[in-house]
Amino acid sequence: MDKVDGVVIGAGVVGLAVARALIQAAPETSREWLVLEATDAIGTGTSSRNSEVIHAGIYYPQGSLKAQLCVQGRDMLYAYAQERGVSHQRCGKLIVATHVDQLPELDAILQKARANGVSDLVMLSAQEAQAMEPALSCVAALYSPSTGIVDSHGLMLSLQGDFENIGGLVVLNSPVTSAVCGDDGIVVRMTDGTELLAQTVVNAAGLTAPWLAKKFEGLASQHVPHAYFAKGNYFTLSGKSPFSHLIYPVPEAAGLGVHLTLDLGGQAKFGPDVQWVDNPDDLLVSAEHEQAFYNDVRKYWPNLADGALQTGYAGIRPKISGPDDAAADFCIQGPAVHGVKGLINLFGIESPGLTSALAIGDAVVRALN
Repeated sequence: MDKVDGVVIGAGVVGLAVARALIQAAPETSREWLVLEATDAIGTGTSSRNSEVIHAGIYYPQGSLKAQLCVQGRDMLYAYAQERGVSHQRCGKLIVATHVDQLPELDAILQKARANGVSDLVMLSAQEAQAMEPALSCVAALYSPSTGIVDSHGLMLSLQGDFENIGGLVVLNSPVTSAVCGDDGIVVRMTDGTELLAQTVVNAAGLTAPWLAKKFEGLASQHVPHAYFAKGNYFTLSGKSPFSHLIYPVPEAAGLGVHLTLDLGGQAKFGPDVQWVDNPDDLLVSAEHEQAFYNDVRKYWPNLADGALQTGYAGIRPKISGPDDAAADFCIQGPAVHGVKGLINLFGIESPGLTSALAIGDAVVRALN
């Protein structure tokens, strides 16, 4: 049986950021590290099916990991992207109230953001918001100048490069099926029969992380949460966007509402909505959602023309709380919780996981020390 210092399961943006942080923290004599990816390319799951937004850290409960790691990760991500030449843009966003009944909620968002250390939000009147975005309809808005967008695939390629330049290796087409946790390390088993003995294992498998954790012999079942899947559909805008900032409505219970985001070429897309599904492979965007998108978007952009929306793509949020539950926090579960030496499980790493990725990497290093 081959022996390695560490294994990270999953080559999404979080898995790659964690692998980079761990190999950088390891002594030079302990840098035999692998990232095992089930598919034939990096970042083909949740990491490739999101809005590519760099979040400011506005919405999350004070003291939560989501709040702490988003604010920390945002600053780390901007600095990293600037240093490594990863395409990004600090374009800013407007959170808009489209009815006077939403004004107290807009103020509550401002207070929550300040409690999280986000001090640059500005409350705007309807006239001030429309001076920034003439096509916008609202009664008031919050302006977040530190929200941005990033080339997520470029980011993942850079993280992979950092990891491999130190001696790590990303191994594709290598699905992990189970593991055995013992006193001398963790034996990782793959579908082709390969077994690896690792001193450290990080389960960063995203949507399948809870399923995989159940296959870890020696990990008590009470430490594995139930997996829920919240699908988000996206529609794209045909033609040029009239907006230069991201536009977000006041948030919904399970998501941030059908918002307008931009890619680095200025193309607009709308989404995601929230559709609870049983199958994480349910990625078909159904035309039945199209009218609901028109209705939601026209609340803040009434001049959206009929026929302007085109079917885009869908992604799945890897949730560990259900439709009737309060939103769960990130779960970075290490030996202090489950008692298994060298094992970290990452559960429920949904948005703002992309923004938080570099900070999550540092948090995993701390959880193992």
